[in-house]
Amino acid sequence: MGESSNMPFWRAKSLEAMSGPEWESLCDGCGRCCLNKLEDWDTGEIAWTNLACQLLDGQSCRCSDYENRHATVPDCVQLDPATVRQLSWLPATCAYRLVAEGRDLYWWHHLVSGDPDTVHQAGISARGRTISELGKDVEDYEDHIVEWPGENPFEDAA
Repeated sequence: MGESSNMPFWRAKSLEAMSGPEWESLCDGCGRCCLNKLEDWDTGEIAWTNLACQLLDGQSCRCSDYENRHATVPDCVQLDPATVRQLSWLPATCAYRLVAEGRDLYWWHHLVSGDPDTVHQAGISARGRTISELGKDVEDYEDHIVEWPGENPFEDAA
């Protein structure tokens, strides 16, 4: 067998070649993609908010109704390989983005560390940093703009 048989699947396979379970396991559980974002229509610039989707569990940073999320949140973006390559707002630390760019996962990703809590311990996740979008008017979203979801404190550590 070749060298790729000893490589983890995310280094040996393209996003398109991954099985369903492999694809789902790539999610690091940071919850950043579930934050509301504002887009400047003229420049395309994205501004992150600390307003979380109503389905985001603020403790686990996972969707509280993943299988049925589109019934509650019809505009929830379904990630697939093509979408991952098109979205400019995926966090720089996102495993889907990293793999699409040919980069490796960070040490805190559960597939590397073996522990789903390291994403929180490393300070990457949205845990404890969000409020629910419920009851907020879209006009008030600008009052909730934050920088941290777009930052990558481990930029040179991958």
